[in-house]
Amino acid sequence: MIAQRSRPEIPDCAWSRPIGLGWEKPYTVRYASNLDDGPWHGMPLGGFGAGCIGRSSRGDFNLWHLDGGEHIFRNLPACQFSVFEETADGKTQTYALSTEKPADGSLAAWQWYPASRETQSTGRYHALYPRSWYVYENVFQTQLTCEQFSPVIPGNYQESSYPVGIFDWTVHNPTDEPITLSIMLTWQNTVGWFTNGAASPEIEVRDDGSPVYDYQPRWGESTDNFNRWIENNFRVGCLMSRLSTHEIPREGEGQWAISTVANPSVEVFYHSRWNPEGDGDVLWQTFATDGTLGDSEDETPAAKGEQIACAIAVRFTIRPGRTRKIPFIIAWDFPVTEFGTEPASYYRRYTDFFGRNGKNAWAMVRTTLKHSDTWKESIQAWQNPILEREDLPNWFKMALFNELYLLTGGGTLWTAADEQAPVGHFGVLECLDYRWYESLDVRLYGSFGLLMLWPKLEKSVMRDFAKAIPHQDDTPRIIGYDRVNQITPLVPVPRKVVGATPHDLGAPNEHPWEKTNYTSYQDCNQWKDLPCDFVLQVYRDFKLTGSTDLEFLQDCWPAVVQTLEYLKTFDRDGDGIPENAGAPDQTFDDWKLRGVSAYCGGLWIAALESAIALGKILQAKATESVTPDPQTAISTYQTWLDQSRPIYQEKLWNGEYYRLDSESGSQVVMSDQLCGQFYAQLLDLPDVVPTDCAKSALNAVYQACFVKFNQFAQNSERNGLKPFLGAANGVLPDGTPENPNATHPLEVWTGINFGLAAFLWQMGMKTEAFELTESVVRQVYEQGLQFRTPEAITASGTFRASHYLRAMAIWAIYGVIEGF
Repeated sequence: MIAQRSRPEIPDCAWSRPIGLGWEKPYTVRYASNLDDGPWHGMPLGGFGAGCIGRSSRGDFNLWHLDGGEHIFRNLPACQFSVFEETADGKTQTYALSTEKPADGSLAAWQWYPASRETQSTGRYHALYPRSWYVYENVFQTQLTCEQFSPVIPGNYQESSYPVGIFDWTVHNPTDEPITLSIMLTWQNTVGWFTNGAASPEIEVRDDGSPVYDYQPRWGESTDNFNRWIENNFRVGCLMSRLSTHEIPREGEGQWAISTVANPSVEVFYHSRWNPEGDGDVLWQTFATDGTLGDSEDETPAAKGEQIACAIAVRFTIRPGRTRKIPFIIAWDFPVTEFGTEPASYYRRYTDFFGRNGKNAWAMVRTTLKHSDTWKESIQAWQNPILEREDLPNWFKMALFNELYLLTGGGTLWTAADEQAPVGHFGVLECLDYRWYESLDVRLYGSFGLLMLWPKLEKSVMRDFAKAIPHQDDTPRIIGYDRVNQITPLVPVPRKVVGATPHDLGAPNEHPWEKTNYTSYQDCNQWKDLPCDFVLQVYRDFKLTGSTDLEFLQDCWPAVVQTLEYLKTFDRDGDGIPENAGAPDQTFDDWKLRGVSAYCGGLWIAALESAIALGKILQAKATESVTPDPQTAISTYQTWLDQSRPIYQEKLWNGEYYRLDSESGSQVVMSDQLCGQFYAQLLDLPDVVPTDCAKSALNAVYQACFVKFNQFAQNSERNGLKPFLGAANGVLPDGTPENPNATHPLEVWTGINFGLAAFLWQMGMKTEAFELTESVVRQVYEQGLQFRTPEAITASGTFRASHYLRAMAIWAIYGVIEGF
């Protein structure tokens, strides 16, 4: 007989935190206008583009990303698990399993779970995306563990889209007497809440120069919502819906379902309609007495101003030494995402498999109960080979998986498939402060996880950029940087110029994929890195997925040629390299570069080599005629390369590292000065710079931007600062600021650090690569930034731009270690 495990196996490397224990001094936001929800973030649940929910380490459901691209962070107390326990001597105890008592006085009859203290643990929360666990200790006599996950599986383009959360409870009785236990799941009917109630949200420019718009969810608008109790063979649960006259559901319309399994060894109780704004006694009076509910059925729709919720409970007795497993499912079906004041609407990807009428939550329950064990096994089969590696430290394994959280929680869009998009359109926000999709300069680093695990989605993004490059949008806009810095006159610029690679694929309040270049902080038509970023990612996505997808190359090739020709127009002196113009015109968009720059110039050379490689492949393997003519393009690019290479070395190499640029006179050591060389090596292209120069420059970066900068940062005014933050973007060789008031140069960018670490590893500096990576990982996961990883942290204990896309660059490190 195989012995039963008293608790599910939790990987040692999972991020862990005592349940309910706060942070003494977490990072706080740098700019008042930026988002700062505080540190109570947990792993999100839900499939890509399906909307997601989040539950923190204190046990509360508090993240509601159910309207595409929009953010709501707010505890909903009625959405909760609760446990009743009765021991053999008749003693009972009952807790709602959140340590956060409602601030508004609701549910006053409920008893809330005690929070851990430094000296006494009541359990631990563990997370290793897409799984997380709550282990309850020192309160109940029973050993209780709740494992929760969604079917996010690499290479899977169906189940990875499902809007479901699975909650597998493992219950073990370690005592010598039987114990009666009841687990209750309550849920508030929020159908109709997750859509913008602002009729015409106007775009404004906030204090940091970024465009924003008003989002007013219909929070609390529950009129006509109703709940229905369902018994369907062994499946039981509550279905939450809304009366509607619309044949085709609108945004926010659909269903919730909560469910469990009935069998002869358990008792199931329910209450289909109760008031979550009251004291909750209608549930708690019976549940806290004996673990039952009143088996009340009431499908009366909610009146105006009324709130309704439902509840299910499973009661059973567990014998001494035995272990039981109890599943719960939460599913939601909100099939439509709308954009803009004259809405364009898309069906979500999961509707390709469940239908589009918004009435399929129970079908999702049936599917989930049937397949959840297989899904979990698939997740384990993916993760275990990495988890079992002894050459990778636990902190790295933890962050590697957990940084993928953004693919669920990053305001993700994934539309239903059509002829033009066989797996649908896909997009992740740059972040929640900069709410636009798939910023190309950011995904140069942050898209490695998507490429390595879901390559079809990665290619769909690049195809959408390729389609956008030929388009023109003459809408005039004032540049936010000019406003902030009071640069006059404020001259409008066109939103999108033909041939320019767009910065992003649009924003949730307009029409993503159709209206690009949403950001207006800078004139992105002038950026010198975006065309190169596009070309490099096209070749990367082709080469690192087997070098066989000629259709993808042919789809992107015309845009490659067009955008490189456009970028060459910025070569004002005809030396072969486009010059930076003095206004910030690249991904470091608050940092002025002048003339030939190390960062943009290196990307230019690597992009030309990529384009030549692409052209040669199309020449050799294309079965039909290719336009534009590859041979003509190759000849042109080779001419530009022959000019560029000596100029780059001559103007920028100072004998130790590459200068920031050719005209500013700055002596700053830029941490990302050789991103182009990293990409060239990654793609087996000719080197941008000599190997000895690259090694010397990397050593200079490591010493100045990491070692010496962090020695300087130890004098920060932030008490308790860990000695090493990571590498600053740019400091003088002694680690001090060139300009103490600078913004981007003195920030530690999480994704840039991970990209730099991948380059260090690539160049044989493996110890330095892991030192750098570990510093950043510990800052994020020990200082309250988990599952909201920011773009930047500072020596004063502040952060900027949470939930940031670039941090998924940690997968570039793993890719380099594995050799892709």
